[in-house]
Amino acid sequence: MTIKVDNDIELKQLEQSDAVDIFKTIDNQREYLGKWLPFVEFTKEISDSDSFVASVVNAPEDRFEYVFTIRKGGEFAGLIGFKDTDRLNKKTEIGYWLSEKYQKQGIVTRSVDKLCDFAFNTLGLNRVQIKCAVGNIPSKNIPKRLGFKLEGIERQGELLTGNVFTDLEIYSKLKSDYSIANKQ
Repeated sequence: MTIKVDNDIELKQLEQSDAVDIFKTIDNQREYLGKWLPFVEFTKEISDSDSFVASVVNAPEDRFEYVFTIRKGGEFAGLIGFKDTDRLNKKTEIGYWLSEKYQKQGIVTRSVDKLCDFAFNTLGLNRVQIKCAVGNIPSKNIPKRLGFKLEGIERQGELLTGNVFTDLEIYSKLKSDYSIANKQ
């Protein structure tokens, strides 16, 4: 499945062959990506990315999550997808990361907006949340720009590289928020 974000950007459902691009990007940007992404420290070889992709692609139906590569002009730029989806309560979380060279172009903001549309209008979900480390300004500006509501702080919610806990800001958007924003 592919979701077209605009003329240049598309979200392409994760495939096993994407493990190479994922690993190369992480391996070449360890310091940049590792500041906020705990998994970078544990991604030491291509087999680690292979295992991650296999866990997503081969997940049993009851634990399946939509995860996409972000592609700009056909080139791998990062990942975005749902995590911890609760089908019974019709809610999910969106996680994302982007290669340094694609930063500050609005790519993730537009991609999150499209993923919200997919969550609300295709999957029938009612709530989407995004968690961002308190100090990660570029990441938390995304839900703010898209009209997500800050719900509060999850104290020491994520363990970062170097065995340091960080607080997380929790943002949410409801289907009713999305519907109202798109009618204006």
